[in-house]
Amino acid sequence: MSDTRPLADRLRPRSFDEVLGQAHLLGPEGPLRAMIDRADLKSVVFWGPPGTGKTTLARLMAGIGQLHYEAMSAIFSGVADLRKAFEQARQRRESGRGTLLFVDEIHRFNRAQQDGFLPYVEDGTIVLVGATTENPSFELNAALLSRLQVLVLKRLDDNALGRLLQRAETALDRRLPLSAAARELLFALADGDGRYLCNMIEQLATIDGGKGDIDADMLLRRVQRRAPAHDKDRDGHYNLISALHKALRGSDADAALYWLARMIDGGDDPLYIARRLIRFASEDIGLADPQALQQALAARATYHLLGSPEGELALAQAVIYLATAPKSNAAYRAWQKAQGSARKYGSLMPPAHILNAPTRLMQELGYGQGYAYDHDTPDGFSGQNYFPEGMQRARYYHPVQRGFEREIRKRLAYWDRLRARTSTD
Repeated sequence: MSDTRPLADRLRPRSFDEVLGQAHLLGPEGPLRAMIDRADLKSVVFWGPPGTGKTTLARLMAGIGQLHYEAMSAIFSGVADLRKAFEQARQRRESGRGTLLFVDEIHRFNRAQQDGFLPYVEDGTIVLVGATTENPSFELNAALLSRLQVLVLKRLDDNALGRLLQRAETALDRRLPLSAAARELLFALADGDGRYLCNMIEQLATIDGGKGDIDADMLLRRVQRRAPAHDKDRDGHYNLISALHKALRGSDADAALYWLARMIDGGDDPLYIARRLIRFASEDIGLADPQALQQALAARATYHLLGSPEGELALAQAVIYLATAPKSNAAYRAWQKAQGSARKYGSLMPPAHILNAPTRLMQELGYGQGYAYDHDTPDGFSGQNYFPEGMQRARYYHPVQRGFEREIRKRLAYWDRLRARTSTD
């Protein structure tokens, strides 16, 4: 009788040595290898992309101490399921057998449900193995996270995917009819996901190999394209926008375009991206290139007018402009310093000479007296003090020697000289 199980299940590793792509955990110095060698399992949470072996590792861990393997998904389970699992684990423990409870998508449990694990983990009723594709530091509460060791799984590289393909061809007892370029594309489509690779292999295994190898273009027509591995409202979203921002700041237009394409392809709201570009123009470019903000605003307006896909080109144009513009955060730093002074000296009045005096009383109090109208001075600059009395003059804005701020720097230096000359006259 032929084996009708999915290929991914048939190829599931039967020992830790067969696990692919996780040498940092299972190598001689790996933390999971240390548990295996000591036969001393601790509760852990596996954090990594789909198809990297989280479920497989949990199953193999149960075999170390002859533990009963119990699995559940946080998506389909509730409080009643947890109580039942805990009670059954308690009964097994009384009979002398431990339980490894594997919880897939553990981040889906709410705070109260996560707290429910604590006493059973602490007293050893269960060895908890959680699996998540989300950052545990954001998705698991601190009490539970402090009792788990976080083990990060890596996406499978091309070498690991190649070995998995070889195992699949051995199990199928045939070579897949793929050209070299198609095999390379197959790994790119898998994007580090071993399970997805196995699913594509199953689709391709039905092709008659007598008609010649499949090329890359035919492969794209044969297999179902996966959705990008990017959850636009969770951790992956923030990782990508951070990557885009850092690439822009690092003046790498090509990398910035790549991260922009990843976000668009992953379903991020282009208007959200446009807002981030506007922020970047003010925060990281500022007056080094005053046109940067206008470019970012124009990109947002253009996308709002055209929509996708035509409007995406405007975002790409803005990304290139911002990446290649001179950089300065001098305005951003100046604003932070000014806010700090405002909080510290927030009760001081403006100096009397720069206040208007619409009433006789205000005139008698000296409001407006001694004010110098800058346009009436020979240099168009009076050099008067505009800070509050009781507060020393501060310098918040320090323009850089790049772009338009180089010119601003010259102006400030010129005014400093005039101010110093005025104070000594």
